[in-house]
Amino acid sequence: MQVSIETTSGLERRLTVGVPAERIEKEVNARLQKALPNVRIDGFRPGKVPMRIVKQRFGEGVRQEVAGEVMSQTFYEAVEQEKLRPAGAPSIEPKALQEGRDFQYVATFEVYPEFAIADLSDREVELVVAEVTDADVDEMVDTLRKQQGEWLEVEGAAEDGDRLNIDYKGRKDGAEFEGGSADGSDLVLGSQRMIKGFEDGLIGATAGDERQLELTFPEDYHKEDLQGAAVVFDVTVNTVSRLQPAELNEELYQKLGVEEGTEEAFRNELRANMERELKNSIQNKLKNQVLEALIESHEIQVPQVLISNEIAALRNQSIQQFGGDASQFDSSMLPDELFREQAERRVKLGLIMGEIIRQQELTADPDKVRETLEDLAAAYENPEEVVQWYYSNEQQLESVKAATLEQQVVDQLLSSMRQIEAEQDYKTAVQPSAG
Repeated sequence: MQVSIETTSGLERRLTVGVPAERIEKEVNARLQKALPNVRIDGFRPGKVPMRIVKQRFGEGVRQEVAGEVMSQTFYEAVEQEKLRPAGAPSIEPKALQEGRDFQYVATFEVYPEFAIADLSDREVELVVAEVTDADVDEMVDTLRKQQGEWLEVEGAAEDGDRLNIDYKGRKDGAEFEGGSADGSDLVLGSQRMIKGFEDGLIGATAGDERQLELTFPEDYHKEDLQGAAVVFDVTVNTVSRLQPAELNEELYQKLGVEEGTEEAFRNELRANMERELKNSIQNKLKNQVLEALIESHEIQVPQVLISNEIAALRNQSIQQFGGDASQFDSSMLPDELFREQAERRVKLGLIMGEIIRQQELTADPDKVRETLEDLAAAYENPEEVVQWYYSNEQQLESVKAATLEQQVVDQLLSSMRQIEAEQDYKTAVQPSAG
């Protein structure tokens, strides 16, 4: 087998492979010989068809079949011989295939980039230091009570936070405009669901009130014909409702998954969940900083085939999130450019992490995998059952192993970076990082 290789551009390689005619013909003859007893051709007794006739009738088709298999086999032999790492399936162009002549084909493909892993010891990360206080737990209790509360109609004047049921009609230059009217619409005052001034204009209203609001749409409003437009809304208030928070009782505790129906048990479990959320948030923020440092510290070429694959995966995820069928979806509705930046980032990060793992021959630590599973299972009623489910489900377990291995790499990198502590309160600490 003869192999020559050239770099066409960037990461693209063109591999020309020559296969001796003997390798093709030997396999063709073997297959024809094997098929000979079963060949049926008019004018000849079964099993008595001369090889010459069998070759004339079936030789070309068998030769094409053999050539396809040989291209697949020899391609991987060639890239191994040349110590190449293809980043995706090759585009193969076969040359003329003739009996008794050497066979040649050209394979074009991208390779993984070669690069050195950057030293992150001069990079700095912020380590958030925070704790869950009694006041944080009290505030979370109030939030859950409101979430589980009920709206009760009141006769008094509407206050900030009340829910109004309203009918309204909007007019621009005396004419109603599209999307500016509704009947029986619920609106919580202070939700900022409507344009500035609309909700403020209903403070103090009572059921049955009719109000006229003269307002102006913001200059950056999403509908061009309403940007900066002066409008008038005629509003009728049907009802005014005020939220009655749920009582702290056994019914509420059980509804929220706390079987032991006491306030102490409820608060203890709530605190445990908040502490788990805080821990995960701090870890994720640290991890994101490490990953960002990795990306910023490496200038590498990224195989376009990997970016295309990642764009397709991101598009399918988006379609599935909206309950669509990717096979029936018009991809032009979600063009590649919507996902390109994210895809490039993910592929680049994957290449860097993969290279670290490859160079250091890292594998997922079984003890850390178990620890990860126990953290995942902690929020469930029967944690050990959840852990065992993962161990019995190979596909799910592999995803946990991959996440654990990634965290091992992050921890290793983090140990070499400068960590600056930053004290924060609980609410700030659990907020996602900007960007």
